[in-house]
Amino acid sequence: MFRIGDVAIANQVALAPMAGVTDKAFRIIAKSCGCGWVCTEMISDMGLVFGQSRTHRIADTRGEERPVMVQIFGSNPATMGQAAAIVADQGADIIDINMGCPTPKIVKNGEGAALMLDPPRCRDIIRSVVKTVRVPVTVKMRKGWDEARSNCLELAQMAEQEGIAAITLHPRTRMQFFAGKADWAMIKAMKELVSIPVIGSGDIRSAADARQMISFTGCDAVMLGRACLGNPFLIRETVQLLTNGRVIPPPTQKERIDTAIRHLELAIEFKGEWVAVREMRKQLAWYVKGRPGASEMRSQLNQASSKAELLGILQSSLL
Repeated sequence: MFRIGDVAIANQVALAPMAGVTDKAFRIIAKSCGCGWVCTEMISDMGLVFGQSRTHRIADTRGEERPVMVQIFGSNPATMGQAAAIVADQGADIIDINMGCPTPKIVKNGEGAALMLDPPRCRDIIRSVVKTVRVPVTVKMRKGWDEARSNCLELAQMAEQEGIAAITLHPRTRMQFFAGKADWAMIKAMKELVSIPVIGSGDIRSAADARQMISFTGCDAVMLGRACLGNPFLIRETVQLLTNGRVIPPPTQKERIDTAIRHLELAIEFKGEWVAVREMRKQLAWYVKGRPGASEMRSQLNQASSKAELLGILQSSLL
């Protein structure tokens, strides 16, 4: 059992927030694979405060197995507090503050990883969110903006002082994006520095990687990200290895396709066929990556315009 604040979590494995990926359908799939806790896509504070319907749909966690973390982003302490209150009222079990997104459209507004350049603003945002809600508040950050400004350790100490319940660290700088190697030694240093849980992220491509990260850094839990694209089975493999010491076999091709179909059906249930089919093309392409004929299948999937077409392509792969 793992805890973030007063929230009990079944195991040490989390699903990272990924824009355009970790919607309700994907979160349900991840939970079915045994994920300890899942996180929404990052959600704009302004979209929540001004009642944008699309933003509120992204924040919808109704009917999901708990706990669910909701991640919000912004640069204004007041609206971040208001946004936190909204998602808490809607049932968020944990609220995460995004201080790590590297994408240009986010950082140009002083949000995401750009917040790490402004520690006083980080403090004000954390204070605003923590004092506004009763659920645990966490932060997800990077190593820093660049190697010369790698200030995650100082920010971690400040965050703990301000009442943050846990910190997730992806130990690459903003300028690295996802290139190069994640600096796991920084996770170790953070774990030794603060008393709240530290969750490690970055370069976990297998269950063995997750175990190695915990062994090397002493972190309390791991957060899986891009390696789960089309491969939610990594969650199951990691949970089993960390919880029971078991190495389980990879999924069969039939299980992969059955899961892809279930994922598609859930997306259609929540978003309608027209939207879901177009959004799921990339997800289904990830499910077939690496198998014989994958290139041709991806081409077919990207041209499909209906559920029936997508199902036909997926099912044909089993013949």
